[in-house]
Amino acid sequence: MSDRREFIKDTSRNLAGVFFCACGFAGAREAHAAHAKPGEKPPQLMLNGKRVKTIDTHSHCYFQESLNLMGADAARVLPPVKGVPEHFLTTAEVLATRLRSMDTMGIDMEVLSVNPFWYRKERDVAAEIVRINNEKLAELSAANPKRLAAFASLSLQFPDLAVQQLEHAIKKQGLRGAAIGGSVLGEDFSDPKFHPVWAKAEELGAVLFIHPQSTPELAKRFKGNGWLSNTIGNPLDTTIALQHLIFEGTLDRFPGLKVLAAHGGGYLGSYAPRSDHSCFVSPVNCNPDIVLKKKPTEYLNQIFFDALIFTPEALRHLVAQVGASQVVLGTDHPIPWEDHPVQHVLNTPSLTNAERAAILGGNAAKLFGITL
Repeated sequence: MSDRREFIKDTSRNLAGVFFCACGFAGAREAHAAHAKPGEKPPQLMLNGKRVKTIDTHSHCYFQESLNLMGADAARVLPPVKGVPEHFLTTAEVLATRLRSMDTMGIDMEVLSVNPFWYRKERDVAAEIVRINNEKLAELSAANPKRLAAFASLSLQFPDLAVQQLEHAIKKQGLRGAAIGGSVLGEDFSDPKFHPVWAKAEELGAVLFIHPQSTPELAKRFKGNGWLSNTIGNPLDTTIALQHLIFEGTLDRFPGLKVLAAHGGGYLGSYAPRSDHSCFVSPVNCNPDIVLKKKPTEYLNQIFFDALIFTPEALRHLVAQVGASQVVLGTDHPIPWEDHPVQHVLNTPSLTNAERAAILGGNAAKLFGITL
């Protein structure tokens, strides 16, 4: 704890020199804020006479210093979203924009993450990118403990290094877990080479936030209208990642692993029962040496899912499949996928107020050990 206190003191002194990506995506988000009526308060839920506080577990940013290490590849890092500014602002300026947007949406706290863009880099470069990201995320969190928390970055292509980075991030920097992709250079997380990372995450109680970056093997078929590399590719990649963790026995090996899946867990929640039939229908396509301890669908009750699935019916179905205790708020902020995250939960009629309170903030507070 003494290391943590000293870290907070140092960051509070040095934060003014930190540069933070202008990830408010000001064009889209400020336009949304402009439509709010003067003095209009964001929607809220009152329970037992108190306002339910909200935690957005799925929000992003980048840091120019780490992007600079990507060279020519940096041009492919930022998402092609309308309204993304071309420049980076100082922390104070970006934080003001970010906090205004959060207030407009009714979000009390965001858990920041950087989508992995360094998995193809050599060890030293990847390590430096991760160092920069984690230091700056920790600084922001320490300086704004009531509004911001963060996931660490990891050099997962070097599992031994990732183990060290994760332990330092959790024990020394106060980060809440780690944001990871949907795979690493085509290798699935069920590969034994990654077991030391999952063992360390389980030991530390660190949350692993799976955020995909499309399904590269299908890039040719994603061409054309509709941004299909994201619209289809991202949910598909998460679905594949989760299914491997289940069917290869990884979640049996690490039963205490805390996994949070972006975008509602992809397509898995929508068609989960098919998984329970696959090895019965076609045992030749299943490994007889892997005997799962539970039905495949039952593992969904130990995975967490964000609520970024847009409609009350989709949220109703996800809750029915995985349980209200496994769903948390997610917006993808600053990308404007979900401008009304609180309304989305409040407008789902199948939920009780206790379930709404859990999804809006209670589940995340418990998962991350956050006191609001």
